[in-house]
Amino acid sequence: MDSSNATPDLTTTDVIRNITVLSGGMGGARFLQGLLHGIEGDLLPGVSPDARVTVIANTCDDWWVHGLKVCPDLDTVMYTLGDGIDLERGWGRRAETWSAKEELAAYGVEPTWFGLGDRDIATHLVRTQMLDAGYPLSQVTEALCRRWLTPRYGDRLTLLPMTDDRAETHVAVADPESPSGTRVVHFQEYWVRLRAAVPAETLVFVGLDQATPAPGVLDAIAGADLVVLPPSNPVVSVGTILGVPGLREAIRGTTARVVGLSPIVGSSHVRGMAEQMLTSIGVEVSAAGVGLNYGARTGGGVLDGWLIDERDADQVARLEAAGIATAAVPLMMTDHDATAAMAAAAVALVR
Repeated sequence: MDSSNATPDLTTTDVIRNITVLSGGMGGARFLQGLLHGIEGDLLPGVSPDARVTVIANTCDDWWVHGLKVCPDLDTVMYTLGDGIDLERGWGRRAETWSAKEELAAYGVEPTWFGLGDRDIATHLVRTQMLDAGYPLSQVTEALCRRWLTPRYGDRLTLLPMTDDRAETHVAVADPESPSGTRVVHFQEYWVRLRAAVPAETLVFVGLDQATPAPGVLDAIAGADLVVLPPSNPVVSVGTILGVPGLREAIRGTTARVVGLSPIVGSSHVRGMAEQMLTSIGVEVSAAGVGLNYGARTGGGVLDGWLIDERDADQVARLEAAGIATAAVPLMMTDHDATAAMAAAAVALVR
């Protein structure tokens, strides 16, 4: 579908009943908490209190470790919305213990820098056994969510991997000992072992260009009344979801409005490594830089609207000149009410 014909003519009487969110891990999960809080509390004008939310999660962070398939972003969203997340770390299980990690380290089994908690291991064992039995990742995720999400949300919340295919983010970093002067590491090594403290020279998305959308993904975009790009990493979270062949085209072609929230506040990322990743692909580290990189749907991009923080209000005119409706509001997710207010502002911007 031609993107010039995709933008709907919404009126203030339209009720949003289906919302699709493209999510990474921590930032996306925290936004989803506020969004769901806002829906349940009828705090989002224009959104039905019975609205359904479909989450399409990044899987390019996934990797195999100790023979187990680990899906960090899927699990962070699942644990967070299922009230099992460790709130201080922002990932992994609450009340975790680390006996297995300590025993593996005692044997000298690498990688010693990446730890799986004892409770968390159960999830990865179930996932790996189901994958080995021939179930695709989408069906495995559905099965895991029956424990974490179904009891509370029923069919009002669905978590989907962006693809069932193996796709991974790798990062090229300087290595004086390598003949080429560079070595390539998995994203998890860059983030966990190197702590994103060295420049990312190049990003390599292995298998992404051959991946296909997981079942339900394209339908969730086509059937949405609103598509949201939360304040997840725009390069290695939302960017990789949009990198699945067919996903960007689906966003451009949907009749839903598409609105995003900036992960950059005051010229810096709030948490994570958006700054390092944006620098690696040559994108300006600013709210406007990220919004312009996503681009306006009227110009072949993916956005109808873009929320930026009030301290970046001087960038509104620049974004609107590019065809992106923009508003400056508080964007710090300090609690569920504050995050729900962000979601309400996102809805208001594109209605």
